[in-house]
Formats: sequence, C-alpha cells, structure tokens
Amino acid sequence: MTAQLIDGNKISADVRAKIKQKVSDRLNNNQSTPGLAVILVGDDPASHVYVGKKVSACEDVGFNSQKIILSETITQEALTSQIQAFNEDPTIHGILVQLPLPAHLDTSVVLETISPDKDVDGFHPYNVGRLAQRIPRLRPCTPYGVMQMLNTIDVSVRGLDSVVVGASNIVGRPMALELLLNGATVTVCHQFTKDLSSHVKNADLLIVGVGIPGLIKGDWIKPGAIVIDIGINRLDNGQLTGDVEFDIAAERASWITPVPGGVGPMTVATLMQNTLMAAELTD
Repeated sequence: MTAQLIDGNKISADVRAKIKQKVSDRLNNNQSTPGLAVILVGDDPASHVYVGKKVSACEDVGFNSQKIILSETITQEALTSQIQAFNEDPTIHGILVQLPLPAHLDTSVVLETISPDKDVDGFHPYNVGRLAQRIPRLRPCTPYGVMQMLNTIDVSVRGLDSVVVGASNIVGRPMALELLLNGATVTVCHQFTKDLSSHVKNADLLIVGVGIPGLIKGDWIKPGAIVIDIGINRLDNGQLTGDVEFDIAAERASWITPVPGGVGPMTVATLMQNTLMAAELTD
C-alpha cells in the first residue's frame, strides 16, 4: 500500500477532547450543560447501534442526553408532538431523529418539525439553505466531518477536480455544497450517471457515499488521488467494508480513509460539535 491512511478514530478523539474542555469551561462559567435528545422509532438493529454510539459520545464529552424509543407504529402526529416538546424544552439544545423512519412516516415533515436552532443533524431546509448560501451554521454532520478530516492532512480542495458519488440529502448533496464552499470544482454522480468510471478516473478528490460494497473499482482511482469512502456495508461473513475496493485503491491513492475507522467516527464527533454550537447559540 502506498496511500497514507486518514485515521478517523484519532481525528475524532482530538475533536471530542476539545469539546470536553469547552463543556468544562461552560460549567465553570455557570453556563448550561449542552443537552441532546435522540428519538429512535422502531427496532432496527443498526439504528440502535448508531444511537448507542451517539449517547455514549454525549457521556464522554459531558453532555446531558435523553434517548426516547418510540413504537414502530407511532403516528405522524404523535411523533411531531414529541419533537415539539423537545423544541420547547430549554435544557435540550439539540434534537436528532434517527433515520431511516418507518415507511408510513413522512421524513420531510418530521425533519422540518425540528427547530432549525436545534437541528444538530443539519438536515432542516433552513440549515441546508444556509450552507448553499455560503453562510453555514449547523451543518450536515458527515460532509462537515469529511472537510475537517481533509484539513488535518493539510489538503486544500480549492481548484481540485472533485467527484462525489451519491446524491442523497444526507451525504451527497450537502457534500457537494461543502466542497463548493471551499472552492473545489465539483461533479456529482448518481444512479443516472453515464460511464461512472470515466468521472472517477478524472477525480483529484473522490468522495463516495452510496452503500454498495465495491462499487468503485480500485483501478479506477487516479494515481495520487485522495479517496474518502463514506460507505459502510456488512458482508455475509460479518466483515465491514466500504464502497471502494480498498486494497487496489490504496496502491494508487495518496490518501485514503479506512472502513471502519474512517469517516464514521467523525460523523459522531461533528454531531457533538453541532450540539455544543446549538448550546452556545442560546447563551
């Protein structure tokens, strides 16, 4: 392997240590303890794992957290009522509804019910709009976490031919906005893209977040490119893998993120950053 690894575990630990110190400073100044409410609907095992990591991170940095588990059959009205209660709770600075939601619930309505000032996932149209207008505040966690990872390796994306594979509201679209904010030339590829490999082969910076193991072939990677693999997939043998053929890609790239241990930890760390920011906005 010639590529250097971008260690998300180490970078996220550094971020969380800084947050922990800021929380301590807040308490010494008689300011409020940041509070995060996490709402989980149903019994999806993966969602329970992700929520557990977020609650554990809150404990680590000194936040208060509330975890609410609701029935998979909950009505839209009952769920929005629970969100409104947290909107009005001054001890709660951030509200997170774990996705995906059961099919009978309208995700857009649920996310828009969260107060933009407490939208620590950064999914509310108001916060996505601020990012698009180049005045970001609470930013989608995974894309912002990726930008911080790039900063740690002293990479300027200004002018880089950057390719984002995936156009979801959670990752791909806000990732493109983050890159534009930092001066990159951005191409977004999606399910209707013709000749995906040709776009990937031209990328100085490749960011992939689709959820299809091995979608990006290692020999597509441009020599010296930076590869950020957001995808995380569990194979039949239980192994976790990304969307990029890692071993071959690592022989061609200059920098690459591992899966696991890459972007995932930074998503949680950025959630903690957003929750702290939301608390600071109320001071």
